[in-house]
Amino acid sequence: MTQLLVISIDAMGGDHGPSVVVPACAHALPGLPGDARLVLHGDEAAIRAEAQKCRLALDRVEIRHADKVIAMDEKPAQAMRRGKGSSMWNAVEAIREGHADVAVSAGNTGALMAISMLILRMTADLDRPALVASMPHARGVTTFLDAGANIDCDAERLVEFAIMGEAYHRAAHGVARPTVGLLNVGSEEMKGHEEVREANRILREGRIDLEYKGFVEGDDITGGAVDVVVTDGFTGNVALKAMEGAARFMFGELRAALTNGAVARLGAILARPALLKFRDKISPPPAAPLLGLNGLVLKCHGSAETRDFAKAVKAAADLSQSGFASEIERNMRRLPAALADAGPASADGAA
Repeated sequence: MTQLLVISIDAMGGDHGPSVVVPACAHALPGLPGDARLVLHGDEAAIRAEAQKCRLALDRVEIRHADKVIAMDEKPAQAMRRGKGSSMWNAVEAIREGHADVAVSAGNTGALMAISMLILRMTADLDRPALVASMPHARGVTTFLDAGANIDCDAERLVEFAIMGEAYHRAAHGVARPTVGLLNVGSEEMKGHEEVREANRILREGRIDLEYKGFVEGDDITGGAVDVVVTDGFTGNVALKAMEGAARFMFGELRAALTNGAVARLGAILARPALLKFRDKISPPPAAPLLGLNGLVLKCHGSAETRDFAKAVKAAADLSQSGFASEIERNMRRLPAALADAGPASADGAA
């Protein structure tokens, strides 16, 4: 770990590359701790050109040239084979080499996860990382995982997610005893597929010291019923994208209504501060950390604009100082005993 806060950034990742990443860094840098530095990996000429356009001061920024770029549609296995020397690879490798505390990329999600696992390895005997999102609700945020990294999950993987999510929420949001729920099609214990019912049984009967509340439903994600909602990556990604689409639709319709005529436009001008707060409240999270790695990597939306990527950089700085990784490793030591204590499932697989 470096003495000063250093954020390693894949400047070529995402749909827009340096044209968004570099201005975002210029926007985020004044809000970071005074000793924080940014390392931008990618095409040096393109990065410098964008830095000149947005007047990014380079006294706290280092540019490290990379010839290769991982394409957004590149398969993870191919990215691992040919990715060495790419902007994404170098951004993650800087953590392993002790040159950075955290990495941020808006690039290919599958490639980022594969490269991060290869370079940083998993902590505490975990199999694969999970993407975690912080979803807003009226009283705060819900930690939601997995947001798309693991399509198929067995019961043990869901229990791992519960442990990781609880540790993350405590460290990132300052809740001493976060509550945890499993996403299901109903709150009754006989509902859901076998894996989610078995995970529910382990969490109820095992020796894992979690404030487990049982099954929750889709509307509880933004309803604040529990602090941490756990599901598989397929369901989680569908839910996340559906909520993002609903938020965009809602704000678009509101904007259209408030620009339909002179009186409506006048009202919109007067209400602008409140509308901007509303937009920020319902906007999707700017970045999702990959939990379970021996290092901190954040995945930003591929279509992220300047404001979103700047928020991701700020989130990276905050998380790197939260100590949640050690919380996860400490919590994961409970898992083997909890699985042994829960014992085998009953014949019908129900909790």
